[in-house]
Amino acid sequence: MKRADVVVIGGSAAGVVAATTGRAFYPNKEFLVIRKEDQALVPCGIPYIFGTLGESGKDLMPDAALKNAGVGLTIDEIVSVDPKRRVCATAQGAEIGFEKLIIATGSTPADVDWLEGARLENVFTIPKSRDYLDTVKSRLDAAHAIVVIGGGFIGVELADELRKTGKDVTIVEVLPHVLSLAFDDDLAVEAEKLLASRGVKVRANCKVVRLLGTGKVDGVELSGGERIKADVVLLCMGYRPCSDLARRSGIGVNDRGFIKVNEYMQTANRDIFAVGDCAEKVGFFSRSPKNIMLASTSCTEGRIAGMNLYSLSRVRLFGGTLSIFCTAIGDCAFGAAGLIEKAAKEEGVDFVTGAFQGIDKHPGTLPHTSKQTVKLVVSREAGLILGGEVMGGASAGELVNLIGFAMQNQMTVHTLLAAQIGTHPLLTAPPTAYPLIKAAEAAVVAFRR
Repeated sequence: MKRADVVVIGGSAAGVVAATTGRAFYPNKEFLVIRKEDQALVPCGIPYIFGTLGESGKDLMPDAALKNAGVGLTIDEIVSVDPKRRVCATAQGAEIGFEKLIIATGSTPADVDWLEGARLENVFTIPKSRDYLDTVKSRLDAAHAIVVIGGGFIGVELADELRKTGKDVTIVEVLPHVLSLAFDDDLAVEAEKLLASRGVKVRANCKVVRLLGTGKVDGVELSGGERIKADVVLLCMGYRPCSDLARRSGIGVNDRGFIKVNEYMQTANRDIFAVGDCAEKVGFFSRSPKNIMLASTSCTEGRIAGMNLYSLSRVRLFGGTLSIFCTAIGDCAFGAAGLIEKAAKEEGVDFVTGAFQGIDKHPGTLPHTSKQTVKLVVSREAGLILGGEVMGGASAGELVNLIGFAMQNQMTVHTLLAAQIGTHPLLTAPPTAYPLIKAAEAAVVAFRR
């Protein structure tokens, strides 16, 4: 029987980070990643295979990261785990013993069998499989009219990328707006306007009744009776955790299908950890279960597990997901962290908001200057930053990360108002009207009303 001190099942973002971090913290331990795919894709880069990148070969995670860290890699599939014997069995008939096990089996597209016509030819989901996505791309290359069902991040990014290649693209979204789960309506409406300006058609607040065609899809029927022509239909209706292996192995799974873990990312078995899309999530503030699946969150969980494998630390915990999102439509970026306004209302939080629109360079006459809008959600009681949204140029991505850092460190708007920042005309907003600080100022003013 082959053995390793730490076996990691899954070689995408969470698995790689768990293994390399663990190896850094415990250099005398042998680490082995077992991955069923010959090559792993960069998950967040998948939509760009169909436009900007042009091929899946430009969206691969390099295995050098594992090799350089001294982590072994085996291409095989784990089919069962025996927690008592501390042994994994593989599809190729091997047994691998372990001291510690990290399950990072990820997620897969949600079941679509409920949708009539979902099994027609040229109807596809978007899994993290290179071979499957290469097939999807070949069909898309030969198609003209494409319908994307689902207006979340994957759906919006796919639609925008496909439009770049000259396709006729329509997004169908059952919610009132695209990106409705991530952003308040004001930002979601701006996203829809941008998509429309780029030639993407949006049918929001519309339900798909069935997919049309005999053998091969040729259209989509909506609840109002409208029919949309389609050579290819892409189903972007969410993902579910890959937790079947854990369930079969007697490792606890919650009623949403996620592997149960504590704040060290341990399962009920102290020697078995779970990280990434397959692992249970709770909200940072609400502590209620969440279905958030983000590579950034997965990497944080991987680091937490890797650091705590052999020595638990109260200063290295996963305190709940902040739900930090970013995307871009053309040159305009959208980001959110923590509680957006409508989520704060649903949670019953007593809050105020502060918003400001400025620019991301100074003076505004500089080339490529973009408007930058920041909205903060702040607790009325103590001024704690509960969340925020950003819209603007490329720097919006890092600005929303800054809001996330502020939340994790329990910063208040008062702290932001006294914050010292560095600025430069080509790199940042002006110090006289830094949108994040001005939004904090607006929130403080709102306290006094």
